[in-house]
Amino acid sequence: MENIPLFKVFMSPEAVSAAGNVLGCGYVTQGPQVKQFERNLGERLQNNKVLTLNSATSGLQLALHLLNLERDDEVLTSPLTCTATNWPILACGLKIKWVDINSNNLNLDLDDLERKLSPKTKAIMAVHWGGYPNDLNQLATIQDKCEKRYGHRPPIIEDCAHAFGSTFKNKPLGNHNNICVYSLQAIKHITSVDGGVIVLPNKTLYDKAKLLRWYGIDRENNKKDFRCEGNIPVWGFKFHMNDVNAAIGNENLKYAEQIISKHQANAGYYDKELESADGVTTLERAHNRTSAFWIYSMLVENKSGFMNYMKEKNIIVSQVHERNDVHSCVKEYKTHLPMLDKTIPKLVSIPVGWWVTEEQREYIVDCIKQGW
Repeated sequence: MENIPLFKVFMSPEAVSAAGNVLGCGYVTQGPQVKQFERNLGERLQNNKVLTLNSATSGLQLALHLLNLERDDEVLTSPLTCTATNWPILACGLKIKWVDINSNNLNLDLDDLERKLSPKTKAIMAVHWGGYPNDLNQLATIQDKCEKRYGHRPPIIEDCAHAFGSTFKNKPLGNHNNICVYSLQAIKHITSVDGGVIVLPNKTLYDKAKLLRWYGIDRENNKKDFRCEGNIPVWGFKFHMNDVNAAIGNENLKYAEQIISKHQANAGYYDKELESADGVTTLERAHNRTSAFWIYSMLVENKSGFMNYMKEKNIIVSQVHERNDVHSCVKEYKTHLPMLDKTIPKLVSIPVGWWVTEEQREYIVDCIKQGW
């Protein structure tokens, strides 16, 4: 069997020509392609309060900035994620408070989250690991409890980097009264080469984010002359997307259903075939949510042996993300996280993407069932 990759970039032929057309037109920055991409994304996500950005990392920093938090306020967050989730907290001058994970689904342990609420809790970062949504109903209940105890309701930012195509209660993420940030980085379900999407829960935040992604300038109305802007009341960032990336995203987005359904079909096959496999523990699947399965994670015994064995079989596997709390730049926030400690030695992901054929997924399952 040829090498089976864990990740692969999807790039449609139309995207290549669309990018070329933009490059040849002489207007390559934020323009009509960005507007069209935002309309298309809004339709897909069932929410028209959508803004494209240069990365999801910028989106998370912008989300935190929108909340008007004060320096040293605490953000409750998971260490099991890409550093792109948590470094924006530091960039905004805020403090991290680590929450343990639920080993059944690799998302936040919501009981631990509730225990760690305090008067300093000013936001919650909820990562949907692998695309599997957190229980957004329980998260809303935890917001209620914080408001009752401490007089404020901490906003929730959903990190949807893994979750393009995921739903909670039959609605795409981005429709549950939270700020949501998606990734369009190279190896995600849908890529614009690089980029991000921020989805806002109301027009006030949408209008503010639209200004702040481009220096605080109202690009539609703030025109003193051809190049100079009028007064800027609130400073902002250079977080916008350009038309080259948007053109690529527009064309790749047309394949979203095809890509996501293949991920889900492969994951469904693994769920069925590996449920009773020796040395393997599959993860939770609740009836009120669907995962886009950017990755297919599971827990295995003798992880190092498993990884070496799969490498010998030409199957690329990985933990995917290092736990963030091991890095020295966040050593001051170190705390005991027993479930994460227990889970990391078993956590691994196997190829699940649109490129994995039925023959390849059968081969992967057969290799796992043979033992390592």
